[in-house]
Amino acid sequence: MKRILIKGGTLYTMIGKDGIFKGDVLIEDGKIIETKESIHAEDAEVIDASGLCVMPGLIDAHSHIGLFDFNSDEAVDDANEMTDPVSAAVDARYGINPKARELRVAYEHGITSMLFTPGSGDVFCGQAFVAKTFGDNIFDMTVKAPAAVKIALGGNPKNTFGDLKRLPMTRMGVAHVLWDTFGKAKEYLEKKEKGEALDYDANMEALIPALKREIPCKIHCTQYDMLTAIEAATAYNVRFSLEHAWGAADYLDEIVESGCDICYGPIATYRAPGERRKVDIEAVKMLDDRGVNVAIITDSPILSEESLYHHIGEAVREGVSHERAVRMVTINPAVQLGLEERIGCLGAGRDADIILVKGRLGLDTNAAVMMTMVDGEIVYRA
Repeated sequence: MKRILIKGGTLYTMIGKDGIFKGDVLIEDGKIIETKESIHAEDAEVIDASGLCVMPGLIDAHSHIGLFDFNSDEAVDDANEMTDPVSAAVDARYGINPKARELRVAYEHGITSMLFTPGSGDVFCGQAFVAKTFGDNIFDMTVKAPAAVKIALGGNPKNTFGDLKRLPMTRMGVAHVLWDTFGKAKEYLEKKEKGEALDYDANMEALIPALKREIPCKIHCTQYDMLTAIEAATAYNVRFSLEHAWGAADYLDEIVESGCDICYGPIATYRAPGERRKVDIEAVKMLDDRGVNVAIITDSPILSEESLYHHIGEAVREGVSHERAVRMVTINPAVQLGLEERIGCLGAGRDADIILVKGRLGLDTNAAVMMTMVDGEIVYRA
């Protein structure tokens, strides 16, 4: 039995309204046992956290690390099947390189868990999964699979199949595939539940957990495509998050009424014609103020993993309190993914994914992670 006592730090527990206080964290066999102002444990290894912030490991709820693999002489894209607009059955675990250097960069910068998602070249892109960032076997690193069904609207699938001169090469076509596939999946599920004879369909099987609300759909969309996503997802009563969500400030009422989650970002993307025309960082505060569960994401390796710090700071610059902004990279994404009992906070029974930070991430320009712990194991020291 290995016991570790992190002592004397400023704890960001992410639990309740009074979740920041000076105190201790007791860890046993990779799990958090308790957090309180003072803990005495004679048999524990003591880590002095005086002058440091003690936080749950950060979560990036939208990453393609190891799928877009920039580690060889030529960039590798194992994130996009792009042979059919409906590829819901493909599993991102089988495309990821667990040795990708970006994973090391991630945990050295305090990001201990990620949702790894297929890319957005298809309408139904595949199955996303949650894994820790430290390890060398992706199946051992996995926390939840599947964790979500990835869907994409807008320019990406439109351009993919437009180049092939086949459906869907317009936004009309993308919406048709979205509605048609959900309809077929619902019919497939109803027949299966009635015990009727069915020809096995891997794509339809992959959508059943979403139709049963066991996992969410993560829908890549921006600006007015968000209304298409809301309409279809609401009609089929699936849990869903809007991914990227640039332009969300134009549709606050619709988003709030739908009850969906938001994965906003990357915040630092450049403004460009079309889908990146409106990068409205202020929407993060507007949505948070109205009770929407907001996570902020890097879309790594499109942006670097450590840019998550800057995302926290940009949210604060737009008026979000620092504590609320930190929630957007810890407990908020954990709740979105149904993993709040394992990751995202410093609570009893949770995985001991913990970071010790000098300064305040997102506020202090010299803030830095001094130690990263994954499942109670120290995997990085500055």
